Amino acid sequence: MKKNNNITTLKLEKETKERLEKLREHKRETYDDIIRKIMYVLNTVRDEPVKAKAVLEFIDEKRKRMFETEFKKEERASKGIPNKSQKKPKENYDGT
Repeated sequence: MKKNNNITTLKLEKETKERLEKLREHKRETYDDIIRKIMYVLNTVRDEPVKAKAVLEFIDEKRKRMFETEFKKEERASKGIPNKSQKKPKENYDGT
């Protein structure tokens, strides 16, 4: 297995980690994805605050849908109904 030299380790307080987890739009989103998203929004706020607000609202809406989907999956599982898996394309917040 080839070692990736572009990865580093960060130490975070548990509270910081929990706060980052609350910013996830989907379960597979990495901490790197979340931090890039934060930086994107912060950089956008400087030049285009209205656009930054729209991005935050979009993220909030996606989080709400994620929680609704998770609730429905749990409800289906409790009834013994299998879930359907869907893959969605990864969104980039670093301009790529």
